[in-house]
Amino acid sequence: MTRPDVRLTATNRRQFLGSTGVAFAALVASGCSTSAGKIATASGVGPAFTGYGELLPDPAGLLDLPQGFSYRAISKLGEAMDDGGTVPDRADGMGCFDLGGGKLALVRNHELAAGKEIGGDYSEGFGRDEHGNILPGGTTTIVLDAKTLEVEQQYRSLAGTIRNCSGGVTPWGSWLTCEESMFTREIELQANHGWVFEIPADAGKQVNPAPLKAMGRFNHEAACVDPETGIVYLTEDMPDSLFYRFIPEVRGQLAKGGRLQALALVDGTSDSSNQDGLTLNVGDMHEVRWIDLDDVEAPKNDLRTRGAAAGGLKFARGEGVHMGEGELYFACTSGGAAKLGQIFKLVPGRGKRSDGLQLFFESTSPDQFNYGDNVCVQSNGHLVVCEDQYTDNVSNYLRGITPDGEAYPLALLRVQSEPAGACFSPDGRVLFVNSYSPTVTLAITGPWAV
Repeated sequence: MTRPDVRLTATNRRQFLGSTGVAFAALVASGCSTSAGKIATASGVGPAFTGYGELLPDPAGLLDLPQGFSYRAISKLGEAMDDGGTVPDRADGMGCFDLGGGKLALVRNHELAAGKEIGGDYSEGFGRDEHGNILPGGTTTIVLDAKTLEVEQQYRSLAGTIRNCSGGVTPWGSWLTCEESMFTREIELQANHGWVFEIPADAGKQVNPAPLKAMGRFNHEAACVDPETGIVYLTEDMPDSLFYRFIPEVRGQLAKGGRLQALALVDGTSDSSNQDGLTLNVGDMHEVRWIDLDDVEAPKNDLRTRGAAAGGLKFARGEGVHMGEGELYFACTSGGAAKLGQIFKLVPGRGKRSDGLQLFFESTSPDQFNYGDNVCVQSNGHLVVCEDQYTDNVSNYLRGITPDGEAYPLALLRVQSEPAGACFSPDGRVLFVNSYSPTVTLAITGPWAV
């Protein structure tokens, strides 16, 4: 499916605030929507399929792909950037944006903790360590020619944060970058952490936004926005995590505050992991209710425990979350009876009916997937899941999952790292993905089914 070319300008952002239709078009342009139905192939419209075939060994020893697919490295650790710094390590979550004029932007997280190399002499940023140094986490932005994929600019777009793990795109052209950290002043850092920050995709330089504190302080992982309502959905990477939603006071203006809630099931189920006996069957839909949370800045790091005590449904390490067409999907890394991972589907009622939660997929074998992490939804409704398994000899895949819940291998990372930040270009032609460490950002092309 070819998506319309929507420029992410100030005009678009204003239009989003007053028009659901424009908001959805902008989300489509950022590569986040899906379409149901049959798969269009090179020979026309054919039946749904379960994969692209055998993965072929990469002579360079980096990424095995199916026949007809290829990749190129567009950014690597240590490369010089246009702001005088160098590309930092631990590239994680990432979003792709259409800037208009034939340009794309990739906003890329870096999951760097205090003491890690920041990649330059930066004097500004949100927080500093005990020695007064700007903290190394944050984001970098890559501007590309949409046709040639040539890099035209790279720069640090956020500094001074900690362990920016994943995040999510917004319909108005920004990236929500999330700190997977709860470090506090008690360990001599000069600011609390565990926040969400908003980075314009077209910033052109480093920005220094205030944390979006009304969205809660917890071990954040990822975020996505429902384009119809403007509600933001948030995951938390803890063994007993909750799943959250943020209802903004002003649609599209998150800094103006809002209400944070935790997901619960009407039937009273308290744990979704299926590890202490079966509580959720794959495919069953459950009615959802939402619990209002207070004291969301949580100085005691107790937001999830208070939410669970009020009836919130616990998840086994919430990870990536991504909006489809009328539903969103999120991964739980260590969920399931086999502790290999789960994928949940949430269908927002959007004021017309109750929200519904479905256990969409639960891995029963490492051959299906092993510790699913970042996730994105392709235009054909298939999911792309980044594995993040922890073994002595790492063998992490990109896995596809069909709309019917069938998993298949999409690519194999051949280095001791994890694939992260998978996201498609607005036209669906390119899948961008990071090799986490040492950082390499790849552009994968081939006969994608659309």
